[in-house]
Amino acid sequence: MTSLIQFRDFSFQYDSQQESTLHNINLTIEQGEKVLLAGPSGSGKSTLGKCLNGLIPNLDKGTITGQCLIDGKDISQTGLFDLSFTTSTILQDTDAQFIGLTVGEDIAFSLENDCVPQDKMKQVVDRWAKELDLGDLLKQAPQSLSGGQKQRVALAGVLVDESPILLFDEPLANLDPASGYKTMRLIDQMQKKFGATVIIIEHRLEEVLAEEVDRIVLVDDGRILADQKPDDLLKADRLEAVGVRNPLYLDAMKTAGINLNKFEKLTPLEALPVERDAKDKLLAWQDSYQLPAEKAAVKELLTLKNVGFAYSADQKYPLKDVNAVIKEGDFISIVGQNGAGKTTLCRLICGFLQNTGEIAWQGEDMAGLSIKERADKIGYVMQDPNQMISQTMIFDEVALGLRLRKVPEDEVKERVGKVLKICGLYPFRNWPVSALSFGQKKRVTIAAILVLEPDLLILDEPTAGQDWKTYTEIMSFLQKLNAAGKTIMIITHDMHLMMEYTDRSLVFAKGRLIADTTPVALLTDEKLIEQASLRQVSLFDLAQHYGLPDPDGFARKFAAYERERLGENANE
Repeated sequence: MTSLIQFRDFSFQYDSQQESTLHNINLTIEQGEKVLLAGPSGSGKSTLGKCLNGLIPNLDKGTITGQCLIDGKDISQTGLFDLSFTTSTILQDTDAQFIGLTVGEDIAFSLENDCVPQDKMKQVVDRWAKELDLGDLLKQAPQSLSGGQKQRVALAGVLVDESPILLFDEPLANLDPASGYKTMRLIDQMQKKFGATVIIIEHRLEEVLAEEVDRIVLVDDGRILADQKPDDLLKADRLEAVGVRNPLYLDAMKTAGINLNKFEKLTPLEALPVERDAKDKLLAWQDSYQLPAEKAAVKELLTLKNVGFAYSADQKYPLKDVNAVIKEGDFISIVGQNGAGKTTLCRLICGFLQNTGEIAWQGEDMAGLSIKERADKIGYVMQDPNQMISQTMIFDEVALGLRLRKVPEDEVKERVGKVLKICGLYPFRNWPVSALSFGQKKRVTIAAILVLEPDLLILDEPTAGQDWKTYTEIMSFLQKLNAAGKTIMIITHDMHLMMEYTDRSLVFAKGRLIADTTPVALLTDEKLIEQASLRQVSLFDLAQHYGLPDPDGFARKFAAYERERLGENANE
């Protein structure tokens, strides 16, 4: 094997920062390897990625010490254009990557830049469209596709270059669960078929490890803490301490008292040996744990009657005939396939779009209320933080709503400081928003709404792109708000979040509400799972793997246990 990537005593300090972001990095990646870069937000993963594709030092300026070689080229002496032939990057936000007006044009973009003759260009585009199952989509606009289809288009757009290195920046962050697993399978197939070197930056460890990974490089505070095979790192039990969540089924096994070190392989789950001792311990834990009491029913807060909306007359799946009752103190997850209408429904509730049917607040039709009047009752955190931010400085952004409401400045300082600590942003309170990562900006927008303490809080994918520490802090805070009577609705693709924190699930598919049920009931209904492009969490797979008589009960109990554990840890 050939060393394709080499970091030698490499450090990097951005010109805009007082301290180095990367410290003494020594890392070698061989040709054809698949490597996962894991670590908390702000650990330096994205900065490492920028070194691999040449954004550092060509666009993001700073001071380099040591050496970084990409296919033998020193990044400090090689231009961005030359490095682009070695590394292709698939961004977290695929919409930001599209250039062409159609899928075919987008795939062909780099070929056009290289002045490839049209007949050959068409052959190459057709080849990769066939390879990635995009043949029927070549004339469609990329923005009209589902999340999983967009990922395939973005991948095709870089595979045409046949670069030896493929860099994926959080490829799962905006995908529904079924599309996420399909994406990981696709990446694995492309890597094995074409021998590419694949680097994946991702927080969602369990989904990544559903397919084979050669190594995990664990990064924190700009340093490499571990560079190991996945099974070895999981046995070392170092991930959660730095903000990366273990696969849920391994947490369940450890909680049941099973010694993971005795197993040769821990991933994938199917590789675990089926032994009597492990089954007995899982059963004993299930029998010993008592579920907490369910919430008592309370009065109605928000009522949806035949609610609908269509962006255009020819929209494939317009939102239609949504009927639901949201009660005070509910903690609801809104789940389903990409493009099913989840975000559209929340925009209708907030008054950003005009709905058909009726939306009533405590029995009163909201049709006559302005967006501002609704905002006094309903707080909404959008999926894209850049659509919400209007201030230059972080503190001012979070304080804006309070100041517009004429809250005294002493109280503003106290409330903003408190919520910034909860969202892990207090050390950056005097920073400009522009200096933050996408995930950190998302936390700023969450803080800006949390500080207003609305009666109903709606959050669109609040934990996407967040590390485990911040994820649990945000969710535990929301849990406390809910326990105090606050009503919360969360759009999410995270099945763990749905099970561990929410009490009800509104399930959408193709523009319709197809179920209003509990998370566990949803995840035990194979037909609903398929319709809504969801996937069972690994707790069910673990229980079935060991032949437990009540897999649903095991999953329900461990989800409740995790909710209690995470809440206790957040209070320490």
